[in-house]
Amino acid sequence: MPVLLILGLIAFFVLSWLWHRSRTLTRDCRWREDRSRAPEGRSFFRCASCGAETDLPRGKQPKHCLRQQ
Repeated sequence: MPVLLILGLIAFFVLSWLWHRSRTLTRDCRWREDRSRAPEGRSFFRCASCGAETDLPRGKQPKHCLRQQ
């Protein structure tokens, strides 16, 4: 019985972490890559909704909203 409780708690924390990770962007965040403005070896992104801009290492995508609160 204690093994099931421990497995249940582990599953709960893993699932809640996955749920939170997939929900960090708001529905309004729509990141678009702009390759013409990208520095060498990086990717440049601009949010079509709020206008936030960021550059990241090539192959990475924004995972958080950068909108100013």
